[in-house]
Amino acid sequence: MRANFHLKTLTVAVATLSVISVANAAGLDRSGQDITAFLQDGTYAEAVYTYIDADVTGKDTSGNKIDDIAESYDFFRYGVKTDVNDTFSVGILYDEPFGAAADYSGNNNFVGAPTDAVNNIIASRLSDRGVTDIQGLRNLVEGAQGQISASESRLNQAREQVRQAQAAVSQNPALEPVLRPQINAGLAGIAAGETQLAAGQAQLNQLEQLEDFADGRLANTEGTKVEVRSESITGILGAKFGSNKEFQVYGGPVAQRVKADVRLRGSAYGPATGYTAHISPDTDYGYIAGISYSKPEIALKAALTYRSEIDHSLNIGETYPIVAALGGDATQGNKIDITTPESVNFDFQTGINPTTLATAKVRWVPWGDFAIVPPLYNEVSKRSTNDDKGLPLVDYDDDQWQVELGLAKRVAPALAISGTVGWDSGAGNPITSLGPIEGYYSAGLGAKYNFTENWAVSAGGKYLWFGDAKGQIPNKTVVSDFESNDGFILGAKLSYQAK
Repeated sequence: MRANFHLKTLTVAVATLSVISVANAAGLDRSGQDITAFLQDGTYAEAVYTYIDADVTGKDTSGNKIDDIAESYDFFRYGVKTDVNDTFSVGILYDEPFGAAADYSGNNNFVGAPTDAVNNIIASRLSDRGVTDIQGLRNLVEGAQGQISASESRLNQAREQVRQAQAAVSQNPALEPVLRPQINAGLAGIAAGETQLAAGQAQLNQLEQLEDFADGRLANTEGTKVEVRSESITGILGAKFGSNKEFQVYGGPVAQRVKADVRLRGSAYGPATGYTAHISPDTDYGYIAGISYSKPEIALKAALTYRSEIDHSLNIGETYPIVAALGGDATQGNKIDITTPESVNFDFQTGINPTTLATAKVRWVPWGDFAIVPPLYNEVSKRSTNDDKGLPLVDYDDDQWQVELGLAKRVAPALAISGTVGWDSGAGNPITSLGPIEGYYSAGLGAKYNFTENWAVSAGGKYLWFGDAKGQIPNKTVVSDFESNDGFILGAKLSYQAK
């Protein structure tokens, strides 16, 4: 091996791995927020397409099979950069950093008529009256309706008797001493009866609201589903310094757009069954900052990149059917504050010999600080927690660490192949039932072909072994178990580079 070798001999191998160095299972992480396009030499542009297909199956606590909940998912990444001169560089990157896509189907506690949950809700409110299920509630409503009807009939009879007595007194005042006590007693009885009828009607209304809620939920055929999408545009300005311009500091603004839809169905979510939320798109801003070091004679590059949190204030429409049964407004529009997490990425590459490149990537994201707290959902949850804090809809216990190591080998003047192995820590276990995976191990292969001096196409695939996880609902009750799951990622990239 020579002590020094030219980067040009490694051109085909450089960046071969980045096409498959994407998609993370922890939290809502998806793209890995890769910035290696900006770290390329000269003028560089790339367009990357990524397709993710995961198989995430398990069982609910009743032993029912949960079919694959992970919907296939794809996204794009674009990047372009150029050197203004030997000191300054500018670039623009687009990616889709955060997302989720889960859809429950089949015959399990996350789909369809939530009979157990409905019966539990009925029992919690009416067990002191001997009612513990929907049939008992229907019988109680029917009985109460009969009592109201009978009370109304008796009141009408009493009113008619008083009317007749009052008419008799009007026609013959001499009957006043005889009929007045009867009239007064009748009026008093009518007043008491109307008070009792009003109380009975109020109780019946509450029972009918609970019955309407139960009937609506038991008629449900939908499954639990979540979809989160995000887009990000990053502008970067870099400035090189050092005796050989080996150091570079860089930074710039980040514009990020997020939106989400969630529906909770089935018995697993208890009183929250039927909850639906639509979070409208919102764009807000953060920043990126970093420093890099390069030593071209051995193709060495190292970069440490920080991305800030981004605070979003979004419009949210929530529907919470149990609220109607409690006499409240079940459909509300509010504002929700969501802060997407900060992150730190470390990217490293170095030549091992004139045709072989080694890479390493490390990523940290503090998902333990992240939460989605819809206002209506949180307000209702305060009743079950008996505190003023309530519950978030989604949160995580642990931070994410991801490590990926790779090798790329130029096997022909215009062709290189690469391989990677990786590990993702996940964001805790048990974890939200809307994304029940505890990290993964991965192995990937890729290839890059330069079909002209400047243009290249890359393609790759990665296989993922997901960690076993228990799914939990926001009150930390475990409602599912997911084991022995896996997935794969396919990626393709078209790139241009002129030095």
